[in-house]
Amino acid sequence: MAVKSIQYNQHTFDISYEIVNPHAKIDLIVLHGWGSNKNLMKQTFSSYMDTFRHIYIDLPGFGNSTCNAVLTTADVARIVELLMIHMNASKDIVLGHSFGGKVALLLEPKLLVLVASAGIYIPKPFKVQAKIALFKTLKVLGLSKFRSLFVAEDAKQLSEYMYQTFKNVVNEDFSDGFSRFEEKALLFWGKEDSATPLDSGRKIQELINDSALEVYNGDHYFFMKNAEDISRKIQTAFLETMQH
Repeated sequence: MAVKSIQYNQHTFDISYEIVNPHAKIDLIVLHGWGSNKNLMKQTFSSYMDTFRHIYIDLPGFGNSTCNAVLTTADVARIVELLMIHMNASKDIVLGHSFGGKVALLLEPKLLVLVASAGIYIPKPFKVQAKIALFKTLKVLGLSKFRSLFVAEDAKQLSEYMYQTFKNVVNEDFSDGFSRFEEKALLFWGKEDSATPLDSGRKIQELINDSALEVYNGDHYFFMKNAEDISRKIQTAFLETMQH
């Protein structure tokens, strides 16, 4: 494991990363989802695709990476890009799970691999909307100490920086970004995913011109049991991009 200090917008972010197959010539950047870290992704994919140099990154505020500012997804993508420049890494293949999928899209790789990616806006049920309205009222009344009763499980353990970042990124709609993406994309989804439903995958497939969607049994973390098959498909697709 290595750590690089990245300067961005007058803040310093210590970004933790790990490289597997350091001498391989083709770069595979792997980005985890919200609340996760690089170790989960490394455990899943590092045994496969040994013709690629794998770069596993802890996004700002997760794993061993620091975050002392409120960010948007675009900020996170820029921080990852600055790390890649430092490592002389190419945007050959970028794989992103969930929140990491949005970051991957913004990096505009030659082959985009979206694993149960976020980025399609899903309207909140009425119950959730009512909860938000009530919390905003309490905040106006100076009762925001009740925050923990209202925030999503995902957000409860977060620092204030990360909580505000969560609010920035949770409802983003990346539909336009998906439709503007001009390279090849592979989409992998779990049938029983409730965090980023299969419908989101189908919508992204419609939006990205050159894309293919593969569906597996399982939930938001289906890829952990299907890494070998997913890896094989990534290798095949990348070879095809080399021939164009």
